[in-house]
Amino acid sequence: MGNNRLAWWCGEWLRERGEEIAALVVHPPDRRRFGDELISTTGIAPGAVFSGDRLRDPETLAKLRAVDADIALSVLFDYILRPELIDLFPAGVVNLHPSLLPYNRGQYPNVWSIVEGTPAGVTLHYIDAGIDTGDIIAQCEVPVAPTDTGETLYRRLESAGFGLFRATWPGIRAGTAPRHPQRAGEGTYHRKRDVEQIDEIDLDREYRAGDLINTLRARTFPPHEGAYFHDGNQKIYLRLELLLEDELKGDA
Repeated sequence: MGNNRLAWWCGEWLRERGEEIAALVVHPPDRRRFGDELISTTGIAPGAVFSGDRLRDPETLAKLRAVDADIALSVLFDYILRPELIDLFPAGVVNLHPSLLPYNRGQYPNVWSIVEGTPAGVTLHYIDAGIDTGDIIAQCEVPVAPTDTGETLYRRLESAGFGLFRATWPGIRAGTAPRHPQRAGEGTYHRKRDVEQIDEIDLDREYRAGDLINTLRARTFPPHEGAYFHDGNQKIYLRLELLLEDELKGDA
């Protein structure tokens, strides 16, 4: 389940290992990125490709039940999976989430690790009825550099996630991978609309310099819009470039 570059990498790797991929669930066409590449790489027939916005339909659930898969994999998938879907898979649903759980459950983990200074990383965990609250299988911390933007951190999380998946998947399939409950009462959670509260820069407000820089760099991820301020009736968007001293000298 997924249609991002990381899902594409994982799907290609699974196919190369000889894993049988019985079905795919991808985002609708207007929200799809790398979905076509994933479908092509895995060789899934059109009748076994499902849209993420139809997962609550009884007809879709019936078709997925008929696939008779024993385990499901979710990779940066942007839909909440309900118990009736999770229960279709005897070995459960494993999720690859780009944060160091229990920190940054939910949306935009790369943004909030920079803005709030929380640990960044990637986690493989089982999906339960909550949002990114299921038992942890394995995880890997990814340091946040002072020159990171939302984009550069995201790219490193992608790479770390793929490495973690490849190292852990054989144990998951064999049923030998560890499984640890998340620490109750710890961590952070963000919704998609939370970034709206930090995106608008108020030119009449006082900011701590570090906080403003962190917001600007966290929201620098072209072609996404990111942070902005108003000039009359129009928005002026800001993207931050950060260079080490040696890099700056190299440009001279």
